[in-house]
Amino acid sequence: MSRSDVVCGLKLTHDGAVAVIGGTRLVASVEAEKIGNRPRHSALDDAAEIVRELARNGFGPDAIDRVAVDGWAAEQDGPPAVGFTVLDGRRIALPVAGYADEPGPPAPPAAFSGTRPVLGERGPRGYAGYTHATGHLLSGYCTSPFAKEGRAALGIVWDGGMPPFLYLVDPREPAITPIGALTGVSGALYPVFASHFAPFRVDRRTADPDRRFGMEALFPVSGKAMAYASLGKPIEAAVDRFEEVTAATAPATTPMRCYQWSARALRRVRPLGLSDAELLASFQEALYRGLERGLREVFAARPELAGLPLCVSGGCGLNIKWNARLRGSGLFPDVWVPPFPNDAGSAIGAACAEMARTTGKFALEWTEFAGPPVRWDGEVPEGWSAQPCDVAGLAALLARTGEPVVVVTGRAELGPRALGRRSIIAPATDPAMRDRLNEIKGRESYRPVAPICLEHCAPEVFDPGTRDPYMVFDHTIRPGWQDRVPAIVHVDGSARLQTVGPDNQPAHELLSCYERLTGIPVLCNTSANFSGRGFFPDPGSAMSWGGVSSVWSEGTLYRRDGRQ
Repeated sequence: MSRSDVVCGLKLTHDGAVAVIGGTRLVASVEAEKIGNRPRHSALDDAAEIVRELARNGFGPDAIDRVAVDGWAAEQDGPPAVGFTVLDGRRIALPVAGYADEPGPPAPPAAFSGTRPVLGERGPRGYAGYTHATGHLLSGYCTSPFAKEGRAALGIVWDGGMPPFLYLVDPREPAITPIGALTGVSGALYPVFASHFAPFRVDRRTADPDRRFGMEALFPVSGKAMAYASLGKPIEAAVDRFEEVTAATAPATTPMRCYQWSARALRRVRPLGLSDAELLASFQEALYRGLERGLREVFAARPELAGLPLCVSGGCGLNIKWNARLRGSGLFPDVWVPPFPNDAGSAIGAACAEMARTTGKFALEWTEFAGPPVRWDGEVPEGWSAQPCDVAGLAALLARTGEPVVVVTGRAELGPRALGRRSIIAPATDPAMRDRLNEIKGRESYRPVAPICLEHCAPEVFDPGTRDPYMVFDHTIRPGWQDRVPAIVHVDGSARLQTVGPDNQPAHELLSCYERLTGIPVLCNTSANFSGRGFFPDPGSAMSWGGVSSVWSEGTLYRRDGRQ
């Protein structure tokens, strides 16, 4: 490819990442948390490290034609800027585009023009900046089947610092039309409200304001709260009171307003005497109803938008309950959610925005397995042994022993969910396996374990069981299967399903071999990582962790000595 074809996208703040698009193809995307067992949500704000990761993927700074940087919120009254370490080691405030968008007319992606050579003197002389919302929007649309087909689509971006905002993307113009907010509730309200409940209460007695109210305190809350809410059902009286608070309170669009909303809402619903799970389920239901009501109001005012497909992105795109409700609402012929709707996809989105602005092309060629490859010195820890083992042998081991196995192989998956390349895989036939996996990972007992299922078998096992290769929709286990794969049945009968087709190897071969041996096309699948860290980058990390006795990587099975 020629030099003019290469765009480097950067997300510098939390969930930092560097992505490379060559022409219209995603070559690689490396998230900071997937480098060397780093903490979840790590930043990537050091030019030397970015250049090093580019080199690992075959690109020197002089091979990059353009750099696109994700936008961020301004501090107090100053212009938007993020902390950045340049190549000589100095820490600077790098000017960037803003966070959210305002309603406006159709236009190509709008770029902020930066003048600093962020990759050093051998790289491009400046960079383009795009709002954080635009990056989310285009990470969703450009990876969608609608972009590939050249079809217009709507996009909802619902992130921590913004309410759900609706866009129209039309690649035929080509243009983006920012339509407007659908509700007055930012995505941060979900973890802020949930952080008041005992299972995930944030300690606000600490002197550190970031740990009391900041992102660091709230990052782990949403996923846990979504799982916990399934222990209860929405109660209409509580849903009504939540909606009354929203109607009577200033829009919950800042952290302080989210806390004010939460305090008022808790005063209103506590007299109902409901359990925490019922309150959280009701809260989740109230937020969804507000979202759907906003969509219906838009369609009533602009009927020409009805009937278009939908892309969902932003951190709230990880809520599988809401995604499934949108898909089942009848408002859209199709709903697309990428495997990285959260900020893990922001570097890709910034690069897509630059691709669309400069070429007029919106369709990205991509695979979910464009993360870093296995990087390992090959040193097997003491107490472990290695032997050749093909995928059929791995399936036979799972069927024979019923024991979990860590799989670390090939290039890592993009986004926060393990899709078979950085996974703990286990049989789902024993109901005790869910508790065992949660114990191994140090997770709460109410947390579900996700199923991985052969795509052509999924409609038999799950309802609806439609194609869902990225675990982004809610499904229900059909009654005839709940007793056959009890480890993946959540308390409400649901599952965060991942369907697996022939394009996902070696997971597809593994499931196919396992089904031939057992008659079961389903296995447990949960992420392989140290607690609070990104996916294992290599099998050595998994062996050092020691949570399971078998690790499989690139055709080799590593076993703790004494295991058969």
